[in-house]
Amino acid sequence: MRLNNKVAIITGATGGIGEATAWRFLDEGARVMLVGRSTDKLSALVERLDGGDSVAHAVAEAGDEQANATAIAACVERFGGLDIMLANAGTEGSVLPLEDQSLEDFEALLRTNVLGVWLSIKHSVEPMRQRGGGSIIALGSIVSVIGSPGLLPYIASKHAVAGMLKTAAVELGEANIRVNAIGPGPIQNRMIDSIFEQAAGDGEVDAATMADGMREAIPLKRFGRNEEVANLALFLASDESSYCSGGIHMIDGGFTAA
Repeated sequence: MRLNNKVAIITGATGGIGEATAWRFLDEGARVMLVGRSTDKLSALVERLDGGDSVAHAVAEAGDEQANATAIAACVERFGGLDIMLANAGTEGSVLPLEDQSLEDFEALLRTNVLGVWLSIKHSVEPMRQRGGGSIIALGSIVSVIGSPGLLPYIASKHAVAGMLKTAAVELGEANIRVNAIGPGPIQNRMIDSIFEQAAGDGEVDAATMADGMREAIPLKRFGRNEEVANLALFLASDESSYCSGGIHMIDGGFTAA
């Protein structure tokens, strides 16, 4: 029970990585507050998890400061504190050349992927201080450290996550609050499907062919699974990673090493 007596919040909880991590955290003894945008999806997830009194949920848009603060306060009231924040909420946005990206879409993506992570960090600090420390984990990406055509807003947001976690790790170290990011490569879930489908559009190369090409570029020759990302989140949430802070921990099958 690596998370016994720990309290965790997972934002973007109804997505593939969020749900897989919720299962993993509960299995390891945590009490979990699930945060997302849809009451119906959150209620359905709570039912699937069947975690009894160890699971609760709160509705919040990632970029809404008051909603985030309220969700964290509700977690503290329900479970008595906060030890782990997984800032997982995110969106891929549009796959378009940079000159075709709209200002409105770019701003909306930054609100979710950048301001949402910042708000999760910001409002976790005080309850974690009261517990004597904690672990904050942000969802970065392989594109936190590389570029790729067609995804400029998304890539800009994930580079921003890298900067935020490093700064937060430096600022919060004295409070025994560790801050890290996970850098997934292609993971077999809704987001990667959306990216390939958008990139294919009405072109000559279809989404499946694009996906096959990406697999060939990965040294392990496959996409990752949501459960594998959840396992890395578990390590960073647990005391096993007690000297890890300020890092982007890649889980990409060797893609960024190739």
